[in-house]
Amino acid sequence: MGFRQLEIKMKTDYTKKDLELVIRKILKIRNFAYEIVKQSLDGRDNTDIHWMVRVNVTSLEIPNNETPKKDHLVIPRNVGKGKHIIIVGSGPAGMFAALVLQIAGYKVTIIEQGPEVYQRTKDIKHFEKTGDLVERSNYSYGEGGAGTFSDGKLTSRTKSISKEKDFILEKYVEYGGPEEILYLSKPHLGSNLLIKIVKNFRNDLINNGVEILFNTKMIDIKKRWGKITKIETEKGWIDGDYFIIAPGHSSFETYKLLIKNGVQFKLKNFALGTRVEHYQEQINRAKWRVPKLPGVKAADYSLTYNFQSILSVYSFCMCPGGKVVPAPPSKGLNIVNGMSNYKRNYKFGNSAIVAGVSIPMLVGNELEPLKALEWLMELEKKFFEFSNSYKAPAVKVSDFMNKKITTHFEETSYPLGLVSADFRELFPKIVYESMEEAIHDFKKKIPGFEDGVMMGLESRTSAPIQLIRDEMKVAGFKNFYLAGEGSGLAGGIISSGADGIKCAMDIIYNE
Repeated sequence: MGFRQLEIKMKTDYTKKDLELVIRKILKIRNFAYEIVKQSLDGRDNTDIHWMVRVNVTSLEIPNNETPKKDHLVIPRNVGKGKHIIIVGSGPAGMFAALVLQIAGYKVTIIEQGPEVYQRTKDIKHFEKTGDLVERSNYSYGEGGAGTFSDGKLTSRTKSISKEKDFILEKYVEYGGPEEILYLSKPHLGSNLLIKIVKNFRNDLINNGVEILFNTKMIDIKKRWGKITKIETEKGWIDGDYFIIAPGHSSFETYKLLIKNGVQFKLKNFALGTRVEHYQEQINRAKWRVPKLPGVKAADYSLTYNFQSILSVYSFCMCPGGKVVPAPPSKGLNIVNGMSNYKRNYKFGNSAIVAGVSIPMLVGNELEPLKALEWLMELEKKFFEFSNSYKAPAVKVSDFMNKKITTHFEETSYPLGLVSADFRELFPKIVYESMEEAIHDFKKKIPGFEDGVMMGLESRTSAPIQLIRDEMKVAGFKNFYLAGEGSGLAGGIISSGADGIKCAMDIIYNE
């Protein structure tokens, strides 16, 4: 059996039949099998936007050429030896750690402070209608983690997790995701698919012996001789041989508990800014010159601005065809995030526009990690107290640039309403000035950018602190792991899931 790999330029709305005709024409063969291994949109020339499709073709009519072999994640079987692993948190890091350990034969218990994902969906809908926040069941907390209600991006710039990434994507397809995520250069799932995938993932774990305790919060840790021996929950103590904590980047209470018990963190850079929303058709026209492009859901953008006298400012987590959502993890805080569904067919698109910062730079002196968390929460509290509600303080981009307060807002996607604000009174001065300078540049790159609306505080792109880790383990402990975004060493669904897998593999190979 012969093999050839081809790079093929295809129309944005190409069909399977179109691709097969091109393959047949290039190779001059009749009978073959093929697999798409990568597909990326080339929009550098907006008069000729197209897909670049990489395919592996096999056929008896092709001169013999060995098919490249893929390096798969290998999980040893039946090595658990009766050991019990406790995992706290059911986001990607916790779920994939549980999956790997279950396959390897360990007894696994997952503890999740929030409810299962369908109850979480109901609680979020209730919050968006009434403003009544359920503190353990919202956009930040609950089964699936914060990424379940996002754009569901499955990209990662980390080069060292290719095996883990392939494993994650294959599992997401198995649990109901579309096969295209295996080859698209910018794969995503959207919240509506992730909700179903998370449920299927959970059922698979339970069917294979994993115990999942919902509405169960960790409140303390018992340690002895450099090891964790048990954790205390609201429902009692649970013993274990190994412990993986995967709380996500917004669980500041968990950070406080860990620090109290001797887990060491250091400050790191993070980002502060706002969400900017436009009509999606306006973004499509700016990127494509047309309101719609057949075969492509919605246009996105990626913006950066660096200048020596200001902070670096960039777009983050752009959600084409999505909406801006209220994402406070607890009452009395006001922060926003973005999300979209798989079809990306809402009339608006939004992105965080944030400045890279460090808290010592903002306050003018060094702080302990707990004080840094307190500083950030005070800023989030300030945005809540501005209107004493979860309405998003907001301003039109054009008014922001002209140092005006917006008197009237047109329709937006934000469900709890907007309140006019002067961002100079809410943001640290250097963050405000950096966003102002950057937007002058963004207006040149995205025609009509000044027509958008800036709304709310985006402060949880990542945590402002980072775990000091000894290889995969928490420094100073022999059987304790902190995984995913909560470690400050991962960001997003893929890298968090991969971090959970690596923690699990470290347990398997280093018992």
